[in-house]
Amino acid sequence: MKQRVLTTRAALPGGGIARLASHAEVVAWPGTSKPEPRDLAELAKGASAVLALGNDRVDAALLDAAGPTLQVVALASMGYDAVDRDAAAERGVVVTHTPGVLAETTADLTFALILMARRRLGAARDSLAAGQWGLFRMDDYLGLDVHGATLGLIGYGQIGRAVARRSQGFGMRVIHHDPYAPDDALSTSVDLPTLLAEADVVSLHVPLTPQTRHLIGAAELAAMKPTATLVSTSRGGVVDEDALLRALRDGSIHSAGLDVYEREPMGEELSPLVAEPHAVTLPHIGSATEATRAAMVDLAVDNIQDVLAGGPARTPIPGGEATPGQDRAPRPVGGRGAR
Repeated sequence: MKQRVLTTRAALPGGGIARLASHAEVVAWPGTSKPEPRDLAELAKGASAVLALGNDRVDAALLDAAGPTLQVVALASMGYDAVDRDAAAERGVVVTHTPGVLAETTADLTFALILMARRRLGAARDSLAAGQWGLFRMDDYLGLDVHGATLGLIGYGQIGRAVARRSQGFGMRVIHHDPYAPDDALSTSVDLPTLLAEADVVSLHVPLTPQTRHLIGAAELAAMKPTATLVSTSRGGVVDEDALLRALRDGSIHSAGLDVYEREPMGEELSPLVAEPHAVTLPHIGSATEATRAAMVDLAVDNIQDVLAGGPARTPIPGGEATPGQDRAPRPVGGRGAR
């Protein structure tokens, strides 16, 4: 009898689900909105594996709905903050994610946000589309230079280093804050106050943990240059959005480029940041290329197949193969960017 696998979306890029279906009974959430754990409970009964996306909440209730057959929760995501890791560990459920396959693609998007926000490209595009470009003026759409600027990376893991590599073509000085990462040929390690004070662009590449929630708040924004740009492609909760909105409106910082938000997805109830003229906002598309999204699903499927075959997971989350009751110390800031 085939093992049962629940996927939280009926359609996913690439051929990973078809490959999985050749060896397992795959059941999918049929809805068109983001499923909550209660929506998935009935489908999860008797499942050996759950394939979920990064912002799908996997809590103790969902794990219990699956029952003792559940062996692995595989995320098609680098981030894993929506999973109750302690509940999974207590039940002996392995949790996996997809590092290594999305860093370059997300770094491309990060640099696109840097360029768009610094050069005010979003405002210029909107003005053109609205038919407001009636006269060439020297003082229209003035932005700030990216070439020669100082780039500050908070978190210097796979994605942060990929962004640093791209910055070399723009002649940028690069500094980073990450307790796991010393100086290297691309970047100099500094403390957080130094980074905030010196960077023209502050780019966030940390996971969302209790230690990083609202890592960037009113005090940190006030410590940045008034000409600075804040960019986030990590997790929305790392930034205090109310504080960021105030800082943009009162000119405490120049601009922001955001791909992630505290509330995702938004639907029609938009964050006020979406309408803020000094912010460039995108709908969490950092890893959104055909090849990368397919690779993420493939790796999630590989993890499921390996665990259900009795082997170790290829890419468990930190502590993701902990034994029940094992204590895990809180992780300090930095290191592993999240998508």
